[in-house]
Amino acid sequence: MDQLNMGDTAWVLVSTALVMFMTPGLALFYGGMVRKKNVLSTIMQSFIILGVVSVQWALFGYSLSFAPDAGGGLIGGLDFLGLANVGMEPDPNYAATIPHLAFMIFQMMFAVITPALITGAFAERFKFKTFLVFTLLWCTVVYDPIAHWVWGPGGWIREMGALDFAGGTVVHISSGIAALAAALVVGKRRNYLKEPMFPHNITMTVIGASILWFGWFGFNAGSALAANGLAASAFVTTHLAAAAAAVSWTLVEWMYHKKPTVLGAASGAVAGLVAITPGAGFVTPMSSIIIGLIGGVLCFIAVNLKPKLGYDDSLDVVGVHFVGGTFGALATGLFATTMVNSAGADGLFYGNAALLGKQAVAVGVTMVYSFVVSIVILKVLDLVMGLRVEKDDELRGLDQTQHGESGYIFD
Repeated sequence: MDQLNMGDTAWVLVSTALVMFMTPGLALFYGGMVRKKNVLSTIMQSFIILGVVSVQWALFGYSLSFAPDAGGGLIGGLDFLGLANVGMEPDPNYAATIPHLAFMIFQMMFAVITPALITGAFAERFKFKTFLVFTLLWCTVVYDPIAHWVWGPGGWIREMGALDFAGGTVVHISSGIAALAAALVVGKRRNYLKEPMFPHNITMTVIGASILWFGWFGFNAGSALAANGLAASAFVTTHLAAAAAAVSWTLVEWMYHKKPTVLGAASGAVAGLVAITPGAGFVTPMSSIIIGLIGGVLCFIAVNLKPKLGYDDSLDVVGVHFVGGTFGALATGLFATTMVNSAGADGLFYGNAALLGKQAVAVGVTMVYSFVVSIVILKVLDLVMGLRVEKDDELRGLDQTQHGESGYIFD
């Protein structure tokens, strides 16, 4: 029988709290980048997800994602419905030295932040009531199945041997490509590219980015599910990739726009965190620096291509999370080594080209599934409830028209 380890349990619970804190951090990161008339509505979208998705996860989301496979490696069964059979003892199918409940709630925080990432694509124009329904549907029919494919017992991507240490495919590619679907279906903000739409509070955004960087140590190092050397390795690779990407984004922006911006440095750090997530527990520290340097440049290019490509992804979810997550998943296929994690696999640079192919399959399937299903959900909701607020409401701002509040009141 597996023995409960107090150190491992403490580390996973602390990591859970760190990942939980990332969603309010994301709220500040996004909130500072919108216009001041929409700051509360943007923050609210992330904050309410903490409530909505947590309840969904406890009722049935965890079961669909992590219960024993119901057939074909596609979805979990109903063994854990309402957290049945999820108790205080370790379960070796999930984590051998921590309570099953600890594993469940750690994974809950991943399920929470993933749809919150999507909100950056349709910020400043989406109906709040439709947003709530979209979030529940998307988590149930997109996030939960993909989580089962990649991480669940019997999941087909897991069985294929593709690697995703902390959510490159499950979190960042799924949300990033869903963000593109949302931007295309919802349409552009009123007067997009016709009037200035500058971030109203970059100080808030940098605070949010700092919270994300802080919380990401729980996100990645916590995914070791133990207080051990692998957690330490993932902690180091996470920090180095973020640092490298903050530097590379700043430098390339400085060369291209002639000014190194604070927003660019913060965005670069997040891009590096995204890029290292799938490989954090599989690559060496030096490889993580390379991944961060390249990831920062690629995400900068992707963000700056947005106006030319003609879609309005308000807060650059596609350029950072989809592009960064895709690069990170493929880079794992290049840089992964069993010298870091014997439970992983060697990548192309360590003599195993097959892993890169498996990573590409995981990326492609996640991309297509999330994009297509997200389009369907959005189109149906548009017919039934409508996606966008009215024109006058959008021009007045969603803080007042959706929530009856103002973020700033100066008397």
